Amino acid sequence: MVIQAILIILLSMWMVIDQQGLVILTWFPIMVALVAGLIMGDMQTAMIIGGTFQLMALGVANIGGSSVPNWGLATVVGIYVACRTTHDVEQAKAVALAVGVPVGMLGIQLDVLAKLLNSYVTHRAEKAANNFKFKKMLRSFWIGPIIFSLSTGLPTALCVIFGSTIVDVVLKSVPKWVTNGLSIAGSMLPVVGIALLLQVMPVKKYMSMLMVGFVFAAYLHVSMLGVSIIGLAMAYYYFTVEMKKNTNNTATKVATENSDFEGDDWDE
Repeated sequence: MVIQAILIILLSMWMVIDQQGLVILTWFPIMVALVAGLIMGDMQTAMIIGGTFQLMALGVANIGGSSVPNWGLATVVGIYVACRTTHDVEQAKAVALAVGVPVGMLGIQLDVLAKLLNSYVTHRAEKAANNFKFKKMLRSFWIGPIIFSLSTGLPTALCVIFGSTIVDVVLKSVPKWVTNGLSIAGSMLPVVGIALLLQVMPVKKYMSMLMVGFVFAAYLHVSMLGVSIIGLAMAYYYFTVEMKKNTNNTATKVATENSDFEGDDWDE
């Protein structure tokens, strides 16, 4: 229990540092859900919760330094609290949404605060560099990651320490119809996410492939991995055919240009 709590807090702290720098794990919900599921020992519940928050995060990006809801933080907290309080998947999803959504929205204010504090750190490091105090400048740069990690580590620690109490307060104060609505919304989000993806995909051009995949999944009950392999095979076939077609067209064009050039020389 204690080790799980410590690892969850460290995951939330590393998540935001990684998002600002190395981008190995990123703070995408589905990615942090994978690690959180390994920590909590309930991969199925973790991935369902992570997928739900991932669909909520579709199309949301902090472009230009803007602050957006931290759905990665919401995922980590939601998975921890849900796995500690219930073993029912549907109830776990409702609990994760009820606890995670407010934490994710709180992440906006915490992110703004961290960026304001780091602006001071940047000016301090700049001043040290101008005064040729490079060791002080390097020491100042360590403060930035600490501030960012605390912006996610502190709320996670509070939820870990007072997890059951927070859940009881939230669930008792929130009406039953709200938690039921969150559960229904969580079930509808996959449809919304797929619809958003179809908006940016060339569906009309590849409608036949989409229909084939739908038949395999809906009527023949082929697993998602199987459908993905079929899609990969169709994509590879389409790629090779187009490459061969382009090669033949290029060869024909070159041959035509050469024949025209030779004809011009003969006329001269």
